[in-house]
Amino acid sequence: MFDGALPLPPQCRFITWDAPGHGNSPLGDAPFSFWDLARDQLAIMDALGIDQAVVGGCSQGGFIALRTALLAPDRVTALILIDTEAAALDPVELSAYQRMFAEFFESGPTAELTNALASQIIGDHPAARRWARTWQTRGIPLGPPVDCLLHRDDITDQLPQITAPALVLRGEHDQSIPPERQQHMRDTLPGARDVHIIAGAGHSPTITHPYTVRTVIDRFLTTTTPERR
Repeated sequence: MFDGALPLPPQCRFITWDAPGHGNSPLGDAPFSFWDLARDQLAIMDALGIDQAVVGGCSQGGFIALRTALLAPDRVTALILIDTEAAALDPVELSAYQRMFAEFFESGPTAELTNALASQIIGDHPAARRWARTWQTRGIPLGPPVDCLLHRDDITDQLPQITAPALVLRGEHDQSIPPERQQHMRDTLPGARDVHIIAGAGHSPTITHPYTVRTVIDRFLTTTTPERR
């Protein structure tokens, strides 16, 4: 997800990890929430001896980052929030996602389904075809990861508690997060600046526009946390 956005400046230590069922992390059967994943993130920081960090992510990574800042505000020096939101799914969205994942459960990762999902997440970009082929081979993580995504809680009313500086980025053509909800998140976060629009990008600008994302993040880190990154 972030390979293309690297490298950041040498003084930055960049750490990524895979949530259950993503990347190389095993799926397992135990249910979990984004609050649980935020606690996992703090545990990773503990294991690596990291007291404070800039925390961020794209989409679900942003869900985790926001909850990490709520659980341990003294440990989050800044937030990087890319195509993400604080709200839960509304009933129409929930129903649409439930139908989509039911098709995956019944039919498996067919070319039709994976191409449609890749188009939604990545957009009209060669990387969409690569991701679709990967999903056709490896499958889509169902079960606990889907339940976590679909039934996440709305934390919008808790955002004023987060005072850390926040960078908010949005792909111009993101089909997954309504722009008004991302704007509302920005308006509600005390430390957020304007929503930075990545022209031509969809829901995953770290994949399709890595240089632009890297430039914006580096500028944010330089001006926000010049001594600790």
